Amino acid sequence: MKIAISVSAKEKTKGKSSPYARALVAAGAKAEEVELVAAAAPDVHAEEYDGILFAGGEDVDPAYYDEKIRHRSVRPARTRDQFEMTLLERALERRLPILGICRGAQMIDVKFGGALYQDLASEPGFAGGINHRQADDRTAPVHSVTITEPDSRLGGAMRGSCRVNSLHHQAIKRVGHGLKVTAYSEDGLPEAVEAADDYPFLLAVQWHPEEMTEQPEQRKIFEQFIGECRKAAEK
Repeated sequence: MKIAISVSAKEKTKGKSSPYARALVAAGAKAEEVELVAAAAPDVHAEEYDGILFAGGEDVDPAYYDEKIRHRSVRPARTRDQFEMTLLERALERRLPILGICRGAQMIDVKFGGALYQDLASEPGFAGGINHRQADDRTAPVHSVTITEPDSRLGGAMRGSCRVNSLHHQAIKRVGHGLKVTAYSEDGLPEAVEAADDYPFLLAVQWHPEEMTEQPEQRKIFEQFIGECRKAAEK
């Protein structure tokens, strides 16, 4: 089995000490089964892997959802966008297990035709509400999410609601075609999306479970993903 973790160039320098890699190992993967990849190495091919994790990082270019940059806080990484959207397309063609985290969830949504809030702090409906971009301990839970689809992949990891961390200034505004929301935040933002059809495994969450793997329900997200990757490797 081999799992690719698509990260920023800066995150890639951390190697196996990256929280994403450590989370997968904590959930049962072997260190040698995990590989960090980035847009700086464009010769990465989905067929070399049994699952793809799209990690957090820079903003998705608003041009992908037909908008111009409207806030100074928006800092897109178009090279990474192009790299990951191509990698996602190839992974979908091969029906590989896919896990998205934070930016990864946003990128997946946009690839499916969705759109994002470019800056929550500038949005009238969200400014002054829940702090979705905490400045303290990344492992600290700051708000609740409610699972709305008990029979979903996320519902298999946790029930009802749970407390999560929050490290983003953008969020899903319009859900892409072929996706369904399986969890919402207290202020109504989509916090998790999944494939709406019978795709083997596609789960994307807005929070950072890799920073909270000491909590069984957060670790279960990675355990589910690894289990599906092992199934893919056996085919």
